[in-house]
Amino acid sequence: MPLADHDAPGAPAVGVGWRHPHYAQLLETQPALDFLEVHSENFFAQGGAALAVLAQGRAHYPISLHGVGLSLGSAAGLDDWHLDQLAQLVQRIEPIRVSDHAAFARGHFQGRMVHASDLLPLPFTAEALQVLCAHVQQVQDRLQRPFMVENLSAYLRWQVPPEEAAWEEAAFLTELARRTGCELLVDVNNIYVNALNVQKAGGMADPVQACRAWLDAIPAEAVGELHLAGHRHVRDDHGDIVIDDHGSRVCDPVWDLYHHAVQRFGAVPTLVEWDTDIPALDVLLDEAARARGVAQDALQGVSA
Repeated sequence: MPLADHDAPGAPAVGVGWRHPHYAQLLETQPALDFLEVHSENFFAQGGAALAVLAQGRAHYPISLHGVGLSLGSAAGLDDWHLDQLAQLVQRIEPIRVSDHAAFARGHFQGRMVHASDLLPLPFTAEALQVLCAHVQQVQDRLQRPFMVENLSAYLRWQVPPEEAAWEEAAFLTELARRTGCELLVDVNNIYVNALNVQKAGGMADPVQACRAWLDAIPAEAVGELHLAGHRHVRDDHGDIVIDDHGSRVCDPVWDLYHHAVQRFGAVPTLVEWDTDIPALDVLLDEAARARGVAQDALQGVSA
Protein backbone atom coordinates (compact mmCIF):
# COMPACT_ATOMS: atom_id res chain seq x y z
CA MET A 1 0.00 0.00 0.00
CA PRO A 2 1.53 3.37 -1.05
CA LEU A 3 1.26 5.13 2.27
CA ALA A 4 3.25 8.26 2.98
CA ASP A 5 6.62 8.07 4.70
CA HIS A 6 6.44 10.46 7.67
CA ASP A 7 9.52 12.37 8.77
CA ALA A 8 8.29 13.14 12.28
CA PRO A 9 6.99 10.69 14.87
CA GLY A 10 3.29 11.02 15.43
CA ALA A 11 2.68 12.97 12.23
CA PRO A 12 -0.99 12.85 11.21
CA ALA A 13 -2.35 10.79 8.37
CA VAL A 14 -3.01 13.05 5.37
CA GLY A 15 -5.43 12.27 2.57
CA VAL A 16 -7.21 13.93 -0.33
CA GLY A 17 -10.71 13.95 -1.69
CA TRP A 18 -10.71 11.46 -4.57
CA ARG A 19 -12.90 12.89 -7.33
CA HIS A 20 -13.78 11.63 -10.80
CA PRO A 21 -11.14 13.61 -12.80
CA HIS A 22 -8.39 11.90 -10.77
CA TYR A 23 -9.75 8.33 -10.67
CA ALA A 24 -7.53 6.86 -13.37
CA GLN A 25 -4.35 8.86 -12.70
CA LEU A 26 -4.35 8.17 -9.00
CA LEU A 27 -4.81 4.44 -9.53
CA GLU A 28 -2.02 4.46 -12.08
CA THR A 29 0.51 6.52 -10.13
CA GLN A 30 -0.48 5.57 -6.56
CA PRO A 31 0.98 8.65 -4.87
CA ALA A 32 2.10 8.50 -1.24
CA LEU A 33 -1.12 9.26 0.64
CA ASP A 34 -2.49 7.85 3.86
CA PHE A 35 -6.14 7.63 2.79
CA LEU A 36 -8.68 8.71 0.19
CA GLU A 37 -12.03 10.31 0.91
CA VAL A 38 -15.09 9.90 -1.32
CA HIS A 39 -18.66 11.13 -1.07
CA SER A 40 -20.74 8.19 0.08
CA GLU A 41 -23.79 8.95 -2.05
CA ASN A 42 -21.81 8.60 -5.29
CA PHE A 43 -21.40 4.89 -4.61
CA PHE A 44 -24.85 3.77 -3.50
CA ALA A 45 -25.48 1.72 -6.67
CA GLN A 46 -25.22 -2.02 -6.17
CA GLY A 47 -22.78 -2.32 -9.07
CA GLY A 48 -21.39 -0.42 -12.01
CA ALA A 49 -18.23 1.48 -12.92
CA ALA A 50 -18.17 3.84 -9.93
CA LEU A 51 -18.27 1.06 -7.37
CA ALA A 52 -15.67 -0.92 -9.33
CA VAL A 53 -13.30 2.06 -9.25
CA LEU A 54 -13.85 2.50 -5.52
CA ALA A 55 -13.01 -1.15 -4.96
CA GLN A 56 -9.76 -0.65 -6.89
CA GLY A 57 -8.92 2.37 -4.77
CA ARG A 58 -9.71 0.39 -1.62
CA ALA A 59 -7.17 -2.23 -2.67
CA HIS A 60 -4.42 0.41 -2.40
CA TYR A 61 -5.60 2.92 0.21
CA PRO A 62 -7.84 3.12 3.27
CA ILE A 63 -11.11 4.82 2.34
CA SER A 64 -13.01 7.46 4.32
CA LEU A 65 -16.73 7.78 3.48
CA HIS A 66 -18.01 11.35 3.77
CA GLY A 67 -21.72 11.92 3.29
CA VAL A 68 -23.74 14.98 2.36
CA GLY A 69 -27.28 13.59 2.39
CA LEU A 70 -28.18 11.98 5.72
CA SER A 71 -29.86 15.17 6.98
CA LEU A 72 -28.93 14.34 10.55
CA GLY A 73 -30.69 17.38 11.99
CA SER A 74 -34.03 16.94 10.25
CA ALA A 75 -37.09 16.89 12.51
CA ALA A 76 -38.70 14.72 9.82
CA GLY A 77 -36.37 11.84 10.71
CA LEU A 78 -33.76 9.97 8.71
CA ASP A 79 -34.43 8.45 5.33
CA ASP A 80 -34.40 4.69 5.95
CA TRP A 81 -33.41 3.94 2.34
CA HIS A 82 -30.45 6.33 2.54
CA LEU A 83 -29.25 4.81 5.80
CA ASP A 84 -29.62 1.29 4.39
CA GLN A 85 -27.53 2.19 1.33
CA LEU A 86 -24.85 3.70 3.55
CA ALA A 87 -24.80 0.61 5.75
CA GLN A 88 -24.36 -1.65 2.72
CA LEU A 89 -21.53 0.52 1.40
CA VAL A 90 -19.80 0.50 4.79
CA GLN A 91 -20.04 -3.28 4.91
CA ARG A 92 -18.64 -3.58 1.38
CA ILE A 93 -15.77 -1.07 1.68
CA GLU A 94 -14.88 -1.31 5.39
CA PRO A 95 -13.89 2.37 5.58
CA ILE A 96 -11.58 3.79 8.21
CA ARG A 97 -14.04 6.61 8.95
CA VAL A 98 -17.68 7.48 8.14
CA SER A 99 -19.02 11.01 8.47
CA ASP A 100 -21.70 13.52 7.58
CA HIS A 101 -22.69 17.05 8.63
CA ALA A 102 -24.49 18.75 11.50
CA ALA A 103 -27.16 19.96 9.09
CA PHE A 104 -30.58 19.20 7.71
CA ALA A 105 -31.93 18.94 4.18
CA ARG A 106 -35.18 16.96 4.42
CA GLY A 107 -38.52 18.29 5.58
CA HIS A 108 -42.24 18.45 4.94
CA PHE A 109 -43.27 21.17 2.48
CA GLN A 110 -46.76 21.67 1.08
CA GLY A 111 -47.84 18.24 2.23
CA ARG A 112 -44.93 16.21 0.89
CA MET A 113 -41.38 15.31 1.85
CA VAL A 114 -38.78 17.34 -0.02
CA HIS A 115 -34.99 17.41 -0.08
CA ALA A 116 -33.26 20.78 -0.37
CA SER A 117 -30.16 19.31 -2.08
CA ASP A 118 -28.11 21.53 0.20
CA LEU A 119 -26.68 21.51 3.71
CA LEU A 120 -28.85 23.82 5.80
CA PRO A 121 -27.84 24.98 9.29
CA LEU A 122 -29.46 23.99 12.55
CA PRO A 123 -30.57 26.29 15.34
CA PHE A 124 -28.27 25.61 18.29
CA THR A 125 -31.14 24.92 20.67
CA ALA A 126 -31.85 22.13 23.14
CA GLU A 127 -34.58 20.73 20.88
CA ALA A 128 -32.35 20.69 17.81
CA LEU A 129 -29.58 19.04 19.83
CA GLN A 130 -31.96 16.34 21.00
CA VAL A 131 -33.00 15.60 17.41
CA LEU A 132 -29.40 15.54 16.20
CA CYS A 133 -28.27 13.26 19.03
CA ALA A 134 -31.10 10.81 18.37
CA HIS A 135 -30.23 10.57 14.68
CA VAL A 136 -26.49 10.25 15.22
CA GLN A 137 -27.17 7.45 17.67
CA GLN A 138 -29.51 5.81 15.15
CA VAL A 139 -26.76 5.90 12.52
CA GLN A 140 -24.18 4.46 14.91
CA ASP A 141 -26.56 1.67 15.94
CA ARG A 142 -27.27 0.83 12.28
CA LEU A 143 -23.62 0.92 11.21
CA GLN A 144 -22.38 -0.72 14.42
CA ARG A 145 -19.46 1.67 14.58
CA PRO A 146 -18.61 5.21 15.74
CA PHE A 147 -19.64 8.05 13.43
CA MET A 148 -18.17 11.50 12.77
CA VAL A 149 -20.08 14.79 12.48
CA GLU A 150 -18.74 17.89 10.71
CA ASN A 151 -19.35 21.54 11.53
CA LEU A 152 -21.10 23.44 8.75
CA SER A 153 -20.37 26.53 6.68
CA ALA A 154 -23.68 28.38 7.01
CA TYR A 155 -25.09 31.30 5.04
CA LEU A 156 -28.08 32.05 7.21
CA ARG A 157 -28.81 32.03 10.93
CA TRP A 158 -31.88 31.06 12.89
CA GLN A 159 -33.60 33.65 15.05
CA VAL A 160 -34.02 31.83 18.36
CA PRO A 161 -36.91 33.12 20.49
CA PRO A 162 -35.68 35.16 23.48
CA GLU A 163 -37.24 32.73 25.94
CA GLU A 164 -35.29 29.79 24.47
CA ALA A 165 -31.59 29.58 25.30
CA ALA A 166 -29.18 28.88 22.44
CA TRP A 167 -25.80 27.20 22.58
CA GLU A 168 -22.63 28.48 20.98
CA GLU A 169 -21.75 26.20 18.05
CA ALA A 170 -18.61 24.72 19.64
CA ALA A 171 -20.48 23.94 22.86
CA PHE A 172 -23.40 22.47 20.86
CA LEU A 173 -21.08 20.08 19.00
CA THR A 174 -19.14 19.22 22.14
CA GLU A 175 -22.37 18.22 23.86
CA LEU A 176 -23.34 16.14 20.82
CA ALA A 177 -20.07 14.22 21.12
CA ARG A 178 -20.50 13.80 24.87
CA ARG A 179 -24.03 12.43 24.62
CA THR A 180 -23.56 10.10 21.65
CA GLY A 181 -19.89 9.14 21.75
CA CYS A 182 -19.48 10.30 18.14
CA GLU A 183 -16.35 12.13 17.05
CA LEU A 184 -16.19 15.61 15.58
CA LEU A 185 -14.86 16.29 12.12
CA VAL A 186 -13.57 19.84 12.44
CA ASP A 187 -13.52 21.69 9.13
CA VAL A 188 -11.10 24.56 9.68
CA ASN A 189 -12.10 26.34 6.48
CA ASN A 190 -15.78 26.25 7.46
CA ILE A 191 -15.00 27.97 10.74
CA TYR A 192 -13.06 30.69 8.93
CA VAL A 193 -15.75 31.19 6.25
CA ASN A 194 -18.41 31.63 8.93
CA ALA A 195 -16.24 34.10 10.83
CA LEU A 196 -15.60 36.17 7.68
CA ASN A 197 -19.31 36.33 6.93
CA VAL A 198 -20.11 37.40 10.48
CA GLN A 199 -17.45 40.09 10.16
CA LYS A 200 -19.04 41.30 6.89
CA ALA A 201 -22.35 41.57 8.73
CA GLY A 202 -20.69 43.82 11.29
CA GLY A 203 -20.62 41.28 14.08
CA MET A 204 -16.93 40.53 14.55
CA ALA A 205 -13.72 42.56 14.65
CA ASP A 206 -11.13 39.79 14.33
CA PRO A 207 -12.26 36.62 12.51
CA VAL A 208 -8.97 34.77 13.07
CA GLN A 209 -9.13 35.30 16.83
CA ALA A 210 -12.75 34.16 16.82
CA CYS A 211 -11.72 30.97 14.99
CA ARG A 212 -8.96 30.31 17.52
CA ALA A 213 -11.49 30.71 20.34
CA TRP A 214 -13.83 28.26 18.53
CA LEU A 215 -11.04 25.69 18.26
CA ASP A 216 -10.02 26.22 21.88
CA ALA A 217 -13.59 25.51 23.02
CA ILE A 218 -13.55 21.98 21.55
CA PRO A 219 -12.06 19.24 23.76
CA ALA A 220 -9.16 17.52 22.01
CA GLU A 221 -10.47 14.04 22.75
CA ALA A 222 -13.65 14.74 20.76
CA VAL A 223 -11.87 15.47 17.45
CA GLY A 224 -11.31 12.63 14.99
CA GLU A 225 -10.39 14.43 11.77
CA LEU A 226 -9.60 17.87 10.32
CA HIS A 227 -10.65 19.22 6.92
CA LEU A 228 -8.94 21.87 4.81
CA ALA A 229 -10.24 23.54 1.65
CA GLY A 230 -10.39 26.76 -0.30
CA HIS A 231 -13.18 29.34 -0.43
CA ARG A 232 -14.34 32.19 -2.64
CA HIS A 233 -15.45 35.79 -2.08
CA VAL A 234 -18.61 36.64 -4.03
CA ARG A 235 -19.72 40.23 -4.59
CA ASP A 236 -22.80 41.03 -6.66
CA ASP A 237 -25.99 43.07 -6.57
CA HIS A 238 -27.30 40.92 -3.73
CA GLY A 239 -24.40 41.55 -1.40
CA ASP A 240 -20.95 40.38 -0.33
CA ILE A 241 -20.43 36.85 0.97
CA VAL A 242 -17.77 34.17 1.32
CA ILE A 243 -18.63 30.73 -0.09
CA ASP A 244 -17.05 27.45 0.96
CA ASP A 245 -16.72 26.22 -2.64
CA HIS A 246 -13.69 23.88 -2.30
CA GLY A 247 -12.38 25.37 -5.53
CA SER A 248 -8.93 26.79 -4.73
CA ARG A 249 -5.84 26.35 -2.62
CA VAL A 250 -6.06 26.72 1.14
CA CYS A 251 -5.46 30.37 2.09
CA ASP A 252 -2.77 31.50 4.53
CA PRO A 253 -5.13 32.33 7.45
CA VAL A 254 -6.61 28.82 7.25
CA TRP A 255 -3.11 27.30 7.24
CA ASP A 256 -2.36 29.32 10.37
CA LEU A 257 -5.57 28.08 11.98
CA TYR A 258 -4.73 24.51 10.98
CA HIS A 259 -1.36 24.91 12.73
CA HIS A 260 -3.24 26.01 15.84
CA ALA A 261 -5.72 23.14 15.50
CA VAL A 262 -2.93 20.53 15.33
CA GLN A 263 -1.33 22.02 18.42
CA ARG A 264 -4.72 21.77 20.17
CA PHE A 265 -5.89 18.37 18.93
CA GLY A 266 -2.70 16.50 18.12
CA ALA A 267 -1.92 14.27 15.15
CA VAL A 268 -5.49 13.63 14.00
CA PRO A 269 -6.04 12.65 10.34
CA THR A 270 -6.26 15.57 7.92
CA LEU A 271 -8.07 15.78 4.59
CA VAL A 272 -7.58 18.28 1.76
CA GLU A 273 -10.85 18.79 -0.15
CA TRP A 274 -11.14 20.14 -3.71
CA ASP A 275 -14.54 19.72 -5.38
CA THR A 276 -14.97 22.55 -7.94
CA ASP A 277 -12.56 23.81 -10.61
CA ILE A 278 -10.60 20.64 -9.88
CA PRO A 279 -6.91 21.15 -10.75
CA ALA A 280 -4.23 18.73 -11.89
CA LEU A 281 -3.57 15.97 -9.38
CA ASP A 282 -0.10 17.37 -8.67
CA VAL A 283 -1.68 20.57 -7.31
CA LEU A 284 -3.84 18.59 -4.89
CA LEU A 285 -0.85 16.50 -3.82
CA ASP A 286 1.13 19.69 -3.23
CA GLU A 287 -1.59 20.89 -0.85
CA ALA A 288 -1.47 17.54 0.95
CA ALA A 289 2.31 17.85 1.29
CA ARG A 290 1.92 21.33 2.73
CA ALA A 291 -0.62 20.03 5.23
CA ARG A 292 1.88 17.42 6.34
CA GLY A 293 4.59 20.03 6.74
CA VAL A 294 2.40 22.44 8.70
CA ALA A 295 1.25 19.62 10.99
CA GLN A 296 4.78 18.42 11.64
CA ASP A 297 5.88 21.95 12.47
CA ALA A 298 2.96 22.34 14.87
CA LEU A 299 3.71 19.06 16.61
CA GLN A 300 7.40 19.85 16.93
CA GLY A 301 6.45 23.16 18.52
CA VAL A 302 4.35 21.33 21.09
CA SER A 303 7.09 18.84 21.96
CA ALA A 304 9.89 21.45 22.08
